[in-house]
Amino acid sequence: MFRFSYCLKNLAGALAVVAGVASAPNAQATDLLVTDDAVRDKQWQDFLTDRSRSMREFQPFRTSVQAVSADGAEVTLTSLNPKANTWFLVDVLDPSRSRQTVTYHLELADPEKTVLTLARGDDPALVFESDGIVARCTPWQGRTPELARAAGSDLPYAPICDNRAFVRNATRGARSSREAVSQFLRDNVVFGDDIVNLIKGSFYEDAYMSSGEVIAGGDAGEVAAALGKANLSSHPVIRTYFGFELEGAEGGVQAGSWYAVKDAPGVYASAMQPGMISPDILNRRGETHGLDGVERRADVYLVAFDLTQFEVGYEAGTDHPRLGWSSRPPGAARVRGLSGPDGFNTSDPIVRTGMLSPSLTERVAAAFTGGYKRDHGAWRAGDMAYSNKGHHYGFLSKGVIFSRLYPGLSTLFVLDDGSIQMRKWREADNALLERVRFARQNGVPLINDGVPGDQVVSWLGGNWSGSAEADLRTLRGGACMKTVNGRQFLIYAYFSTATPSAMARTFQAYGCDHAMLLDMNSQDLTYMALYTREDRNVIPHHLVRGMAETDSRGRDGTPIPRFVSFADNRDFFYLLRK
Repeated sequence: MFRFSYCLKNLAGALAVVAGVASAPNAQATDLLVTDDAVRDKQWQDFLTDRSRSMREFQPFRTSVQAVSADGAEVTLTSLNPKANTWFLVDVLDPSRSRQTVTYHLELADPEKTVLTLARGDDPALVFESDGIVARCTPWQGRTPELARAAGSDLPYAPICDNRAFVRNATRGARSSREAVSQFLRDNVVFGDDIVNLIKGSFYEDAYMSSGEVIAGGDAGEVAAALGKANLSSHPVIRTYFGFELEGAEGGVQAGSWYAVKDAPGVYASAMQPGMISPDILNRRGETHGLDGVERRADVYLVAFDLTQFEVGYEAGTDHPRLGWSSRPPGAARVRGLSGPDGFNTSDPIVRTGMLSPSLTERVAAAFTGGYKRDHGAWRAGDMAYSNKGHHYGFLSKGVIFSRLYPGLSTLFVLDDGSIQMRKWREADNALLERVRFARQNGVPLINDGVPGDQVVSWLGGNWSGSAEADLRTLRGGACMKTVNGRQFLIYAYFSTATPSAMARTFQAYGCDHAMLLDMNSQDLTYMALYTREDRNVIPHHLVRGMAETDSRGRDGTPIPRFVSFADNRDFFYLLRK
């Protein structure tokens, strides 16, 4: 574990070589954006083909350029997606050191302003151009090359070339003891997943259910008028817990109303219980199952982000979601000879850090866990199980495709112009794929076009996960998009215990356009935190108390927040202030 402020202060720019680009004719920088059409078409057709390959070979938009130095060293720079301009691979073969090529995964510290190219000639170099400043860096040279030192530093992000880029290093992501035991069972014990499901059904069904005291006649305080109120039969004041202070909620929270979060511009919070939803919604037949007495009074906490003030990003965990086959789809859905649905089961040489880049910590406002693991993120039965290899949930980060996006699945994605969308992915959307910066799929919709998705009432059809009897209530997390007077809001919701039907009705009552399930069963899997800063430290403020247990603390007691200051094995979404 380490603090980014310490890392940046003490490790910045070690041995970087900065100077003007050589002017010799054969030392020009090579533009990675220039791609031969034939090569591009071949890579796209290969992307659509089922075959064994590496994740690098899977990237349809990658471009590469190679240079050979006077002493025979070969350097290859690959942009994994030039439009995203964030992740690069540097391959170095130095005959004087080794006969093997060593690959480093680089991330630009400021991809919005920096152009990275490779200067050819007798003395190849990385060339960084930003705001009219051109800098030359040769981190593979010297008795102890900067690249080798960065790769051996044990830092998830090790700065090189005067902080212009980071070497992404593999590290072990943190996980709770229950998570570690569950993963051990799945990896090492026959029928391990069945054992885990038995544990969930027997012990965790309503373990995190909370029910706030309803107070008659309380003062609701100031409500965020733009978001309005949820469509409830009544709006009583409830005494409930938020890990951050709300404006005007000293006497409790009026159910279904929105409150501005203090010292967090653009962030609002709300709470309710599904039993309060208007009968006009609850009594609509055929859309959902009825709510039982427990989930009717189970607390739901919601946090809304005004997307005019935030950017949204996504980062894969060090381990999850994995890239191999889920155990759920039947054998007939698999392609013989492939180690995963896309032809690989590891991201190598692309490194998964499971944490935010240090160049973004100054702007980070919030984070929440992503979605299902790979093993749960595919269909066991039904049409979805027998088509598209079982419909493994796809995901993409920094313009790099970890797992392909399948039509029909609920998808939260961000394009290169910053626009944020949540809806079903469509076959025609593959035309947008080069422009997608971030994406995460997580099953079929809870809400689609304002009404419950057509699979909400089907446990197998919706792949909602649950007990063998298909009646399991449990703690669940979800997200939705809502549009108010042309302004978009991303809403995260934490359900202390609920079925998909209760989730769908809640999102429907709040006027969501589209909603999706994220993860479930424990507070570390439904984690959500807002961030403030004190003395250069990032301080997390958790949605509910139990979420703090997955964070860590320094020797002085200062919180070390998950996803931001140490690596985690799970994937996550994050919000940055613009």
